Amino acid sequence: MTTSIVRATCPHDCPDTCALLVTVQDGVATEVRGDPEHPTTAGVLCTKVSRYTERTYHQERLLYPMKRIGKKGEGKFTRISWNEALDTIANRLKAAAAKHPESILPYSYAGTMGMVQGESMAARFFHKLGASFLDRTICSMAGGVGYRYTIGARIGTDLEQFQSAKLILIWGGNPIASNLHFWMRAQEAKRNGAKLIAIDPYRSLTAEKCHQHIALLPGTDSALALGMMHVLIKEGLLDRDYIARHTIGFDQLAQRAAEWTPQRTADTCGITIDEVVQLARDYGETARSGAAVAIRVNYGIQRVHGGGMSVRNIACLPALVGAWRHAAGGIQLSSSDTFPRNVAALQRRDLLPAGAKPRTINMSTIGDDLLRDTSPEFGPKIDAVIVYNANPVAVAPESSKVAQGFAREDLFTVVLEHFQTDTADYADILLPATTQLEHVDVHAAYGHTYMMANNAAIVPMGEAKPNTEIFRLLASRMGFDEPCFSDSDDAIAREAFNKSDVRAIHFDWDSLKQRGWQKLNVPDAPFAHGGFPTPSGKCEFYSETMKKDGLDPLPTYIPPYESVASNPKLAKRYPLAMISPPARNFLNSTFVNVQSLRSTEGEPHLDIHPIDAAQRSIENGDRVRIHNDRGSFEAKARVTGKARQGLVVGLSIWWKKFSADGKNVNEVTSQRLTDMGKAPTFYDVLVEVEKVRS
Repeated sequence: MTTSIVRATCPHDCPDTCALLVTVQDGVATEVRGDPEHPTTAGVLCTKVSRYTERTYHQERLLYPMKRIGKKGEGKFTRISWNEALDTIANRLKAAAAKHPESILPYSYAGTMGMVQGESMAARFFHKLGASFLDRTICSMAGGVGYRYTIGARIGTDLEQFQSAKLILIWGGNPIASNLHFWMRAQEAKRNGAKLIAIDPYRSLTAEKCHQHIALLPGTDSALALGMMHVLIKEGLLDRDYIARHTIGFDQLAQRAAEWTPQRTADTCGITIDEVVQLARDYGETARSGAAVAIRVNYGIQRVHGGGMSVRNIACLPALVGAWRHAAGGIQLSSSDTFPRNVAALQRRDLLPAGAKPRTINMSTIGDDLLRDTSPEFGPKIDAVIVYNANPVAVAPESSKVAQGFAREDLFTVVLEHFQTDTADYADILLPATTQLEHVDVHAAYGHTYMMANNAAIVPMGEAKPNTEIFRLLASRMGFDEPCFSDSDDAIAREAFNKSDVRAIHFDWDSLKQRGWQKLNVPDAPFAHGGFPTPSGKCEFYSETMKKDGLDPLPTYIPPYESVASNPKLAKRYPLAMISPPARNFLNSTFVNVQSLRSTEGEPHLDIHPIDAAQRSIENGDRVRIHNDRGSFEAKARVTGKARQGLVVGLSIWWKKFSADGKNVNEVTSQRLTDMGKAPTFYDVLVEVEKVRS
């Protein structure tokens, strides 16, 4: 028996980007475990990825090219050869491109976070084709834009420093489920005497284990941040030296914050005055004592109308109290911009046809866009969609429209997948893609600062091929003869990071493959002495860029589209707010088909407060129908105080085919977009809930 250990990287949409060690015996991967030497992974994996071999060797893996033989959505296919699949796709794309290349749309996101199997060869292919651009907004765009307006780039507190903080605000996230290695640091800080405060409408697993839980109304986070500013300024809990040296616009900010009294803030957020005041005092007084105060803000808060502004407002707080002076202080939304990605070399936008300026389709409005006809405003009707690293029929908002769009008989759809997902059921051609254990890739991260390598541990199963190889073959069939379409995966990986940037000057792909990971050359405390990557070089309480972009240049409050306060007429019909954070055992829609994980989740359920349940004669375990004007879905009721009164929580994202009614939570979510970043408003939803009668 031959046994080897292969260094790999978790590819999934999680900030932890874990370093993996894959045990291979006689060509078969038998175990996936965390690398104990990697400082952030520390030998620990989440429940999902620790079972990665179960996913790779799943009996329902797609192993051969398939073509549709039934109606769209039925999921009936027959096996074909790669030659037939590639010829069919190339012929259809050539015909569509001859009419208008913008009628072709790529649809992809973070099914893998790898820079090779993500947007490298695929991007080159679609650029050369002149296809429509895809605005990839569905997860982090609103918060990223708001953060950049304030801080200048998605750079923040290093994960490896949080354990030294004395106060940590966990704002809009549930790291036990979705950021395990941050939670390990937070627990270490707690053992060292730190106070942990969770700010979240829902009493999540994380909130239950913090010292305090502030259950504000969905979409009111920006108001709470303004209320904190009011108290900090009024009570003088400020670092005036840091403000004077490293910020801009404090006087204007103070005038704005003066409007947000504790009473107004409490009324807006649905919490007590004492919670507002004490939160600000905890934050300001801990910082004044010389200790580090840190905020881990997550993407939950940005999935509402004012989501970008919420992140912006919260990002102002560390500079007010000088939290950035400490390596363990400040704020982390994402570490993405710490990495000097060589996007130009990977994606080759220069391949666009001369003079071509393709339109941009927002992935969050795909439901509407697939149903549009040709028009001067929209451009050509979408005739072909190539889906990879994504499952839009399950994940995109207003799901009934998404399914209706993919059901068009005149729409040619290609799906690259590991399994027959909800989206794959609508494919005309279904192509088997490799998993992370079967291909090469290179990774950045958005929760730490290590460059990461993924080595192929096993040969591809069946006839599965890496995304890169599929697009190489398609490029050849299309007659694209530029040398870049022959680049190997290793050649692409060698160009992943810009070695002329001091942060990655030591980057060498061959060395990284051997080691598995390598830390960027970055300071422990990025803004201890200012140097913000904003136009002014300072933390911008007042942003001239925002003003030029037509936005309020100061922190403000933008109410939800749908809430009892902002839309009372709608709330009379649909009085309950709804959010749909990730289920612990799923990651977006990945892992839903892994039986052991799905069995742990049980079935789709809805958490509802006892008072709200009693008013509707709903008891624990009842089947309920959740509905609004956009649609409905069914779930099993869990009557619990984890959901504050007036809020229901549907943990997600279930594949529709595993739900009793063939639907999921995105039947009721909206395609309306955020204040900035054109991102979706998944948590800006009003619904009514009723017991399903037999």
